[in-house]
Amino acid sequence: MTSWNGAIVGCGFFAHNHLHGWGELKERCAIRAVCDIDGGKAQAAADAFGIPNVYTNIEELLARETLDFVDIVTTAPSHRALVEACARRGVATVVQKPLAPDWADASALVATMDRAGRPLMVHENFRFQAPLSRAADVLRSGVIGEAVWGQFSFRTGYDIYAGQPYLAEVERFVLLDLAIHVLDIARVFMGEAETVACRSQSVRPGIKGEDMATVMLGHRGGATSIVDVTYASRQTPDPFPQTLLHVDGRQGSIRLDREFHLTVTTPEGTTREVVAPHASAWMSPQWVLIQDSVVATQRHWLDCLDGGAEPATSGRDNLKTFALVEASYRSAAAGGSLVTPEVF
Repeated sequence: MTSWNGAIVGCGFFAHNHLHGWGELKERCAIRAVCDIDGGKAQAAADAFGIPNVYTNIEELLARETLDFVDIVTTAPSHRALVEACARRGVATVVQKPLAPDWADASALVATMDRAGRPLMVHENFRFQAPLSRAADVLRSGVIGEAVWGQFSFRTGYDIYAGQPYLAEVERFVLLDLAIHVLDIARVFMGEAETVACRSQSVRPGIKGEDMATVMLGHRGGATSIVDVTYASRQTPDPFPQTLLHVDGRQGSIRLDREFHLTVTTPEGTTREVVAPHASAWMSPQWVLIQDSVVATQRHWLDCLDGGAEPATSGRDNLKTFALVEASYRSAAAGGSLVTPEVF
């Protein structure tokens, strides 16, 4: 098994989860350097995780280090320039979601890495959450038959702004930052969408973007799904950070409820199990679902590097999800009218 050399660019809010995750996979890879335009943040990360080299400029990082991949953990507006820098050096790249702030940047950076002939994976960790992954495996097994209807919900009152205050200032918020995860899950379960209808709202005072959205997807083959997301739902208990789902098939159903309870109903009867994430010592109880999925996402990346395979959440694949986000914004701007995504 190859040992891969990597670097992390961006040492902010979420990067420590990535650093811990790579630490769990230290037998397969080594993080040789960190980079952040804030030198203090970069140095603090290096000190905390025993990383030898610190940079504040990606060009200097790429010129001095011999790397197999770069893990970009910055905000979306910086992604295109950073990915293009990696492409020029022929370095494979993992990039946080959302892939970019808009369709033009997203499609351009994917094309750039394609021309470079190097792998690009979007860190779309919801696909790798243990309960969602298990539910998808059940669907693929065929026990409930073809999926005909689904609902995928992420509704919470969690104060996302406390850790990421910039989210209160962005004009495109919950669809681009949160629904992009859940729309991706809808694609996994229901297949590609041909039509999109969306209504969005701004509920919390003092934010610039939408914080609640409901999307109806019409899928190839006739299935329908609903994606509903918000950070403005006051409920007890609050399911954060779980995505809940209900999928009806021609022969049964799958439900994923609070506390990771998975219920599968088939003609043979009903089975129930709890699909809890794996908790490592560094993880916190509230965040273990997300933190475990970070490690699973990173493991998938290394598996793909080992085998020369295209990642499940490659840049090309993620453009299909991004197209649903863009279609949702167009529909919402038109009062919920039915629209067609740009690409399938």
